[in-house]
Amino acid sequence: MARDVRLYRKAGVDVISAPDDKQMYPRAGAEDRQFGLHNIQRFGDHRGNAAEVRWPRRAFHAAREGLIGYERAEGDGAKDYQQGAIVKRMVRDLNFLLKIMVAPILREACGLAMSSQNKYLVGELRAQALVLRRSLEKARAEVRKSSRPVPAARLKAELKRFIERAPAARLDHVEFFEPDTLVPVPSVTRGTQMALAVFVGKTRLIDNARL
Repeated sequence: MARDVRLYRKAGVDVISAPDDKQMYPRAGAEDRQFGLHNIQRFGDHRGNAAEVRWPRRAFHAAREGLIGYERAEGDGAKDYQQGAIVKRMVRDLNFLLKIMVAPILREACGLAMSSQNKYLVGELRAQALVLRRSLEKARAEVRKSSRPVPAARLKAELKRFIERAPAARLDHVEFFEPDTLVPVPSVTRGTQMALAVFVGKTRLIDNARL
């Protein structure tokens, strides 16, 4: 938190609201608070996501109206596409007088999406982590060179083989879906959203892109 405060001050932030778990969940037990803040591991787990967005929902009630930048605790922003989409939908459905601005993906010079997790990529792991960005580029190239929709199952299998050529990389999941509804699609075309999660060593990294 001390590091975050220094960064916010450097960025010119005037006010920081940082309630602790007891303030956010006064009637909840420790297990419930932990579940509410738990990182969702699988794409499409909307029940888990609904539970996870309890903390921004409470924050939105406190804010009442205005502008909120949405990053999540890990600073994922648009990198966790599903989470950002669900929060925006929740704000719309519950008629909060708020505008959600999902922080864009920021990348290092090499193309690796910036994340607090990157500090665990030591030695060769950092170079191998570039397989996420290369996978997005490979999928986009496959879709754009094809005159017909690309079967999602086939593309997933190709990407799994491609990713796991890197010795330390293991695919957790890859999904192709409609960007507005998050509904997985059987065939991939231009405009389809792709999201993937890959373990590089013991570090789980996520990334996504519009194809």
